[in-house]
Amino acid sequence: MSKKIKTVGVVGAGTMGSAIAQKFAQEGFTVILNDREESSLNKGISGIKEILWQGVTRGIFTHDKANEVLLRIIPVTDQNELKKCDLIVEAIFEDFKIKSELFSKLSSIVSEDVILATNTSSFSVSELAKSVSHPERFIGLHYFYHAAKNRLVEIIPGEKTSDETYRAMQVFSVMSGKDAITTRDVYGFAVNRFFVPWLNEAVKILDEKIASIEEIDTVCMKTFGIGMGPFALMNATGVPIALHAQKTLEHFGPSYKVSELLVKQVASKKDWTVEIPENFIVNAEKGKQISDRMLGCTFFVCGQILAEKICSATDLNRGAKIGLRWRKGPVDIMNESGLETVNKLINEYAERYGEKPQVKVTSEACVMEYVTLSVTKDIATVTMSKPEDMNALNEEVMKQLDSKFQEAEKNDAVKTIVLTGSGKAFVAGADIKFFVQNIKSSKIDRIIEFTSYGQRVFDKIENSSKKVVAVINGLALGGGLELALCADIIYALPKSKFAFPETGIGIYPGLGGTQRSAKRIGKGLAKYLILSGKMIGAKEAIEIGLVDKIIDTGEFFDIIQGTAQVQTSASKVQLNEKWKTLENLFTTTRYDKIISGDLNGAGIDKETASKLSSTLGSKAPVAMKFADVLIEEAKGNSSELEKLHDIFSTKDALLGLTSIGKKVEYSGT
Repeated sequence: MSKKIKTVGVVGAGTMGSAIAQKFAQEGFTVILNDREESSLNKGISGIKEILWQGVTRGIFTHDKANEVLLRIIPVTDQNELKKCDLIVEAIFEDFKIKSELFSKLSSIVSEDVILATNTSSFSVSELAKSVSHPERFIGLHYFYHAAKNRLVEIIPGEKTSDETYRAMQVFSVMSGKDAITTRDVYGFAVNRFFVPWLNEAVKILDEKIASIEEIDTVCMKTFGIGMGPFALMNATGVPIALHAQKTLEHFGPSYKVSELLVKQVASKKDWTVEIPENFIVNAEKGKQISDRMLGCTFFVCGQILAEKICSATDLNRGAKIGLRWRKGPVDIMNESGLETVNKLINEYAERYGEKPQVKVTSEACVMEYVTLSVTKDIATVTMSKPEDMNALNEEVMKQLDSKFQEAEKNDAVKTIVLTGSGKAFVAGADIKFFVQNIKSSKIDRIIEFTSYGQRVFDKIENSSKKVVAVINGLALGGGLELALCADIIYALPKSKFAFPETGIGIYPGLGGTQRSAKRIGKGLAKYLILSGKMIGAKEAIEIGLVDKIIDTGEFFDIIQGTAQVQTSASKVQLNEKWKTLENLFTTTRYDKIISGDLNGAGIDKETASKLSSTLGSKAPVAMKFADVLIEEAKGNSSELEKLHDIFSTKDALLGLTSIGKKVEYSGT
């Protein structure tokens, strides 16, 4: 069983430490924030307050929520106060000797079962662990700026880190709202190992007078799908940080040598001058030269990371997309470029710097796992694991779901299969880009093939010989809710959200949603959810019988570790008056009459009737018609396939799918 974390200590109230403390407090943990100086603590708390009030202004937090967060943070100068902690995260400046002294002191203060973690970005976790008594409880947790907003954390087990400590930090990462990747304990870990040389290479190109800052940043923004180029990024995070981080990587080889210009820039104590004119255009030949150099650097280093098995291709890609906010991860770019081009650019880069031996990237190294399977005792956990895309369903994800579920199904030792997601979503629907691309290229048959295959996969899950439990960890929208409805039991974490948004984007549920929802909550409420697109929380989902129980994260991990019982059958509910009224309305009244607003005698007050009329009236008419008939006729899941070509051929479908989040007016064609 993993250690339960309730109280967390953060040592260091600087920019990173205070942000880490804020995030932990936002997720409900009691946080003891420690620094040697009262003035540093006051500055750290002020910074937290400023970020929270910005959140209040932007509607991210309520005023009460912001105050709750602040009340959970206890600032202290006395490190003896850290005895109360279950986990302590060090976030002081990068000095190996001072960090080692801190951990030695903490070891003498806290009990031997307190987990100690370093947020170092540059030092060896195993080397730091030598200063700790019971090094099996020591681990690396590398957070990314701004730690209260950026969801990425690298988990770095040291040579002596125990499996129990590692598992506890996996659980804690989820509980603290982070998307974790695991890396080996090497300098730079995974993300900085390729990102910092990428910054350094940009400076080398500038130093060689191949291109200007404006040209380099412009080309990099386009090539890597990012909002800021390397020089603007260095200004934002601190130019000295790039120098310090690159220095720790120099031993990897000659290509890692720090640029002399970067050293000079740090000595000048000035930022780079970055002024990109509007509509700035880079000469095509020069643009290719910059792009090839920057891609060569990325491919070379990432090729080393994959060859040395520092982390998986999936985690490498995720680190870039979540931690660095790259639109495309390095493995995505490798796959798009083709291995011939990738290895050509790697060879050119290696020859430029005299790197030996040269790296070769293989197709096997670039395989990414978006659905994972783990087995503990008689529990198999199938996790939708593409948080950078909210676990959206596409052809590859569906194929992997099919494979992992069948593997669990065939395991005789497994009695229960748990379906869940990583990150902020269980599954936030299907991949909209897939639909749009195939509509525009007149390949609707491919959409039908995908949906038909998805139905077969979902049927296998629904008809499994094992008990299937869906644990909803966040958003379950569209196809995600359809997947959850295949389970025997549905549990939800408190912040979970549920919706069928399809009719609002010009289509209807096609993976059994119109059928399984009606079986679980009745036709009336199924029509209400599907025709209105209403998003409901976990509490409302319990009230209508869509969810069987609300559990906390600790209970969830007890379930997947086989230490908690799962109920044997779905819960029965008695609808309250609100839901009874809506059920009756949508059972006895056609949706077009609800849109008209003529609901006298339906038991609906004028305000509710007006809202329903407005909501249903904003949906795509053809999608509404098809969805209503599918629910009413209840001919089975495969009936949803019959009108797929018709619905995806409508102008409304293309309009809706290309206007997500925007208000549109549908024509009904």
